[in-house]
Amino acid sequence: MTGSGAKAAVEWLVSAAPDPGACRWRWERDPLGIALLPAGRRWDVLILPGRLGHPALEVLNRLVHRPGPVLADVKDARLGFFVPPGTADRWIGTGVRGAGEGTWIVVPYPGRPAGGGIHWLIAPDGSGALTDPALLELAMHEAAADLARGEGEGE
Repeated sequence: MTGSGAKAAVEWLVSAAPDPGACRWRWERDPLGIALLPAGRRWDVLILPGRLGHPALEVLNRLVHRPGPVLADVKDARLGFFVPPGTADRWIGTGVRGAGEGTWIVVPYPGRPAGGGIHWLIAPDGSGALTDPALLELAMHEAAADLARGEGEGE
């Protein structure tokens, strides 16, 4: 990620914080390079188990030029897809957790390695682009069907 791209991403992310300046100050000085940001204002996050999330991300990459931001936790056990606000409240799906209004998520600083294992698979670009929930659902269905047929085993 270029310096200007990382700066735009940082500005977009901290715009969700109750106090963007304090968030930016803390974020830039935190040795782990992480911030706790509220979901539900600029985005919600749908959290998928890695076994489904990775194949779904592969499908999304075939469907769109660039999906919205995607986080992964330690060992990529779970993936968090940034989706429009309100999505988590309406989402019904087994095994998918939603982080929406009233929840907070750990977010690594874009463009820098973060401690604690959380990292960007697709970092925000600062434009505010998010993953379309309908396309994510389609990608999840296709990925689940592939898994049921035994495709993608060992990934």
